[in-house]
Amino acid sequence: MDAYRDPFLEPGVLVRHPTHDDWGLGQVQSVAGRRVTVNFEHAGKQTIDASVVTLVFAGDDPRTN
Repeated sequence: MDAYRDPFLEPGVLVRHPTHDDWGLGQVQSVAGRRVTVNFEHAGKQTIDASVVTLVFAGDDPRTN
C-alpha cells in the first residue's frame, strides 16, 4: 500500500508546480496514490509523483486552516 496521501489534493483543486512557473495554473484531474494528474494551462496534462514534487495550492492552502 502506498503510504503517501494528502487528503486535500483531490480532483478540482487548483495548483501550481513549484519549479515550472511557465506551466501556469493547473487543475487536479485525478489522484491515484502518489500519482497526481494535473491539467496545466500551458503544459497540458502532466502526471506528477506527489511524493517527490509538492504541488503548491493556488489560493489558500486548505491544510493551514
